[in-house]
Amino acid sequence: MARGDKYGFFSRLFRRRPVVPVVRLSGPIGMNMPLVSSMSLASVGKQLDRAFAYKKAAAVALVVNSPGGAPTQSHLIHQRIRQLAEKNKKKVIVFVEDVAASGGYMISCAGDEIIADNYSIVGSIGVVSASFGFEKMLKKLGIERRVYTAGNSKRQLDAFLPEKPEDIQRLKALQEAIHADFIALVKKSRGKRLTTNDKTLFNGEYWLAEQAMKYGLIDGIGDLR
Repeated sequence: MARGDKYGFFSRLFRRRPVVPVVRLSGPIGMNMPLVSSMSLASVGKQLDRAFAYKKAAAVALVVNSPGGAPTQSHLIHQRIRQLAEKNKKKVIVFVEDVAASGGYMISCAGDEIIADNYSIVGSIGVVSASFGFEKMLKKLGIERRVYTAGNSKRQLDAFLPEKPEDIQRLKALQEAIHADFIALVKKSRGKRLTTNDKTLFNGEYWLAEQAMKYGLIDGIGDLR
């Protein structure tokens, strides 16, 4: 049997052993810029294509470790995963490591199953926009800023100008629209597995894996092994 083991136990074992491609999706999500590393469809698209193209695999495993980021890139990656899964008829199993929050959870919802570690952070289904205000600092330092635009709305929420209520209202309208789409995506993905009300699930809060599993945001506790 040791000579080639052509029809022996080990040959049969390795012929039947399932192979599952693994793609790691980690880091903040956004546009790739010089000196800034982030996840985007451009940075992970080829890895996903190769994993789903493996004909002998019945499933593809995705290891997600992301606090979120740009909603557009999060959605593009989610869509690409679902398109490839349906095209190649493969099951998608997501394994959450440290965190799958906000856009990271949106990507995780591309999985048919979501598994997380006991201490994984899951959720944060909301939208946030943060900046600074420097207008008082400019006055204190005696600095004059000069900006010239064509278009009355080109300086909305300028960090060097006082906030305008109409600009804040417009930003909040955009956030509400993105949030509504995010909620619809989660509901479509998780369906009847969700066990609690919208107010609890979609207020931007995050949870450890055990609570997330009780709410139906994930399917089990474990790891890739």
